[in-house]
Amino acid sequence: MNFEHCIRCTICVENCPVLLVNPDFPGPKQAGPDAQRFRSDREKSFDEWVLLCSQCKRCVISCPCGVEPAEIILKAQQIYGQGHPRSAAHLLFANNYYLSALGSLLAPVANWFAASEIGKKILRSLGIATYIPFPKFRFRTLRNEKKSRTKGIKKVAFFYGCYTNFYRPDIGRKIIRLLSSFNIDVVLPRQWCCGLPALGNGNLTLARSFAQKNAASLSNYIDAGYDIVYSCTSCGQAILHDYPNILKIPQAKKIAENTYNVHEYIVKLMDEGYIKPQFQEVRRKLAYHIPCHLRALGIGYPAAKLMSLIPALECDILDDACCGLSGSYGFKKSNEHTAMQIGNRAVAHIKKTGAEAIVSDCGSCRMQLGGLSGLMTLDPAEVLSEALGITEIMDRK
Repeated sequence: MNFEHCIRCTICVENCPVLLVNPDFPGPKQAGPDAQRFRSDREKSFDEWVLLCSQCKRCVISCPCGVEPAEIILKAQQIYGQGHPRSAAHLLFANNYYLSALGSLLAPVANWFAASEIGKKILRSLGIATYIPFPKFRFRTLRNEKKSRTKGIKKVAFFYGCYTNFYRPDIGRKIIRLLSSFNIDVVLPRQWCCGLPALGNGNLTLARSFAQKNAASLSNYIDAGYDIVYSCTSCGQAILHDYPNILKIPQAKKIAENTYNVHEYIVKLMDEGYIKPQFQEVRRKLAYHIPCHLRALGIGYPAAKLMSLIPALECDILDDACCGLSGSYGFKKSNEHTAMQIGNRAVAHIKKTGAEAIVSDCGSCRMQLGGLSGLMTLDPAEVLSEALGITEIMDRK
């Protein structure tokens, strides 16, 4: 933790979306490097306000000195969790992978329950917010997708993540079709949750267990000559940043050196001359909301670069606002007001563009912004598939 390098310039404070709407949070400087000077691993933490940090990483992106306030706060959150009982919401979201698997298995019943008034009442009693609709579980998950191999020179193992697997496997199938159209051999490695929900909700042991299993699986594919691609920016953040820096996974360095965002990978292959996509016209006016975790990855906006090549497509890039949901953060009733205020600020910017739909790489961003605005939401892969004439794959319940 390099908190000593903080020069107290307050740039991180100016970029914190939580502090902007919630005065109970002292901000990333005070909650991070300032407070860290007085913290001790041997003492019980009483700083409950550290839980108000959404881990959006905007403070990390803005710091001119390389300090990572979000990581400092995350460690403080872990210490606080060890000395205090976790809420039901924290426990449930830490085990989101298992709950999602159960929800998918019982999809019709689970979807009815989440949408019903009695279901919402029960969820709120457990500390779970219901201000936006829950995503619908899909019985046919991506994990159960039949293998469709393409004999290509390039080989990738697709880390699709929990959201795509349990809620939007249709997007996952579209990404597979997209990559296969470039003669890329796509396989679905055995995988578990990236570990970020468990890490963010205080279960370090479970997060490390998920990370170790994923690392072993992905490492084997790398040894076999595969590159790793991911679509969820939060999964990418966990694999590329949290595995080596927080969870101390031995294979993390090798994995990070061979892992790419799916759109970053397509741009890479274009730059290498391996593929030359021929995009058709797409007459749409879109607002592209840049996820905070995409910015934190430091790879630029590869999907925006690809969409800029699509004839007739109008796409406004919005990268100065957080959606406010931040995965399970906004789904906690205790954070509901904060998440809604942050999200409504982002929606106001989007509506000024006159866009007919919102594009974002992050499933959480799409849930939040679509729920608050009423606008259609799209994954960039859906837009690219349309421009390449890739037929839509109907999702089965």
